[in-house]
Amino acid sequence: MGIPYSYSFRNLWTRRLTTLLTASGMGLVVFVFAATLMLAEGLEQTLVQTGSPDNVVVIRKSANSEVQSGVEREQAALLESQPEVAIGPDGKLLLAKELVVLINLRKRGSNKPSNVVIRGVSAASLELRPAIVLREGRMPRPGSAEVIAGASIARRFQGCGMGETIRFGMRDWRVVGVFDAGATGFSSEIWGDADQMMQSFRRPVYSSVTFRLRDPAAFESFKARVETDPRL
Repeated sequence: MGIPYSYSFRNLWTRRLTTLLTASGMGLVVFVFAATLMLAEGLEQTLVQTGSPDNVVVIRKSANSEVQSGVEREQAALLESQPEVAIGPDGKLLLAKELVVLINLRKRGSNKPSNVVIRGVSAASLELRPAIVLREGRMPRPGSAEVIAGASIARRFQGCGMGETIRFGMRDWRVVGVFDAGATGFSSEIWGDADQMMQSFRRPVYSSVTFRLRDPAAFESFKARVETDPRL
């Protein structure tokens, strides 16, 4: 057995460039595969933490995301009347009609443009996401051109820090607060009044309706009723 082994080792050394390239190629394949798995796992964890088992997000049937969705005002009003919608301690529905728009903003330092999610929110939006904590400032006043930015956005993008002014939707918006959303996807969003943003972006419809269930076990019955209702 000694002769075949020594022959193999000599052959590898003789063709060391080919051996090195082969080993490097195999290592690169393993690295890319591992990186892809880690990226997928990280994305899955972010999506799971962004959601809540007690919340329902309603979007248009043919849409794959909130950005592509459209919910008419009449449809949103019908959802408000559903018996499964929870009521908060103040007697108001725990339901938020929201607008979601994707825009480009420039990064600090590099000045390169990058995508940022703009979310038009309602009064209940923050209560529906207990993972979000306002770290600086205050919530935007209803009907105003004020916004709050996720900590990641405030740190990385021009004009998004506390007290700064940012321009999108053909108007200026003042940042009055910075929030921390932990590992959720909301850390990369900017929030403002939904009605004001609908006017600025010329959007006549909402992107989604999010509400908390009175009883999480009632989800399947709610889903079945909504899917068979021709008005929704």
